[in-house]
Amino acid sequence: MHKASHSPQANAGHGYLQSIWGALGGHPSALQNTQLVSDGDLPSVFAVTDLAAASIAAAGLALAELLDVRYGRFAPVQVDRRLASFWFSSSLRPVGWKAPSAWDSIAGDYAASDGWIRLHTNAPHHRTAALTVLGCTANKDSVAHSVAGWTAQELESAIIEQGGCAAQMRSQAEWATHPQGKAVSLEPLLWRAAAAPAAAPSWAIPPQRPLQGIRVLDLTRIIAGPVATRFLAGYGADVLRIDPLNWDEPAVAAELTVGKRCARLDLRSTEGRRVFRQLLRDTDVLVHGYRADALVRQGFDPEQRRRINPGLIDVSLNAYGWTGPWNNRRGFDSLVQMSTGIADTGMRLLDPSRPTPLPVQALDHATGYMMAAAVIRALSERLKTGAGSDTRASLARTAALLVQGLAPQKQMVLAPEARDDRSAPNEMTAWGRARRLKAPLDVAGTPLRWDRPAGLLGSAPASW
Repeated sequence: MHKASHSPQANAGHGYLQSIWGALGGHPSALQNTQLVSDGDLPSVFAVTDLAAASIAAAGLALAELLDVRYGRFAPVQVDRRLASFWFSSSLRPVGWKAPSAWDSIAGDYAASDGWIRLHTNAPHHRTAALTVLGCTANKDSVAHSVAGWTAQELESAIIEQGGCAAQMRSQAEWATHPQGKAVSLEPLLWRAAAAPAAAPSWAIPPQRPLQGIRVLDLTRIIAGPVATRFLAGYGADVLRIDPLNWDEPAVAAELTVGKRCARLDLRSTEGRRVFRQLLRDTDVLVHGYRADALVRQGFDPEQRRRINPGLIDVSLNAYGWTGPWNNRRGFDSLVQMSTGIADTGMRLLDPSRPTPLPVQALDHATGYMMAAAVIRALSERLKTGAGSDTRASLARTAALLVQGLAPQKQMVLAPEARDDRSAPNEMTAWGRARRLKAPLDVAGTPLRWDRPAGLLGSAPASW
């Protein structure tokens, strides 16, 4: 039985935790070591705070299990639900500077002739694709006027075909009967497969920095994958993030690059592929969030990755699931919320005037912590058997987990974060001084901290 929480609401988080830990292949007895504490909930139709606490707790349990494998003791795990909620928004508090807006000027929800559609235009090429289809100028009024002349489904299809990102708002019932919704409903929360045994690793697993010396090659971008690798770096992993030559994410780089070295490679070039092959050969963990066919097109399909590195722990992510007609579709958290019925349910129950998504990018963050947990559980398995593994996650499947639970009717809104940043040390990021909120996770004797401040993308060489 789980240890009692300070709040009756926190008990709902244990249901999510059981689902996540079960999907990770963890032993049920480990759940006895977990405590979810504190009151308050993010304002939402869905139990977002419970999902936040549960996903972070799963990563903490995986860490405690790794220490148990090495030292024969299972440390207690505690998650503060209130702090977990804040971390699902942002952990960074700039001092004397301000991060850019998270959204492009024309990104957002628009009324089509028969419903709503969301345009995701943060990346320049996605913005160009949307404006090309709509044939209008780049201002909200012009875009709104053009969108109104389309049906939502026709516009979604046209923008996707043009190489852009958009999502028609569907209800949960419509998603359940959609071919992709049906496909996702048949997928596990996390797809996992063990590889053949390889040479035994020589990881030290020191108690206070258990991931020290473990190399993590990070091919992820906004937001889930970077959350996963930020967590791994926080416990000592050597994380090398690789981005394309011209990619930037100014709104979240300071939030998500902490603890990492960030380099650039052009995987479309012969030299870029040569360097990547060398990096892959010498890594312990590959975390990637490209579309399902992206690495395949560069000559690095799963079988080839395994030939290059037989003991590789390979954890990957996509937006809409790994089967079905949309398995290679571009997507982001806000789009998946529109597609899967989350925004529609919020609209019907909270604000009938427009789509009402989650108050935070919870699908991204929860999936990120699940990916981190998958990496750490795979490290434990490799220590025991020598075998690498493959794990796959998707935002759409995380959405299916979230919608299983509605939030309590009498919800307690979170109190202001007040001084929760004061216990964390100052961090001199590449953009200026900042504070990080107090960590929501406590694994006894193993603090979450980073050896490097947040830095610019492309600021390090692509080498170990």
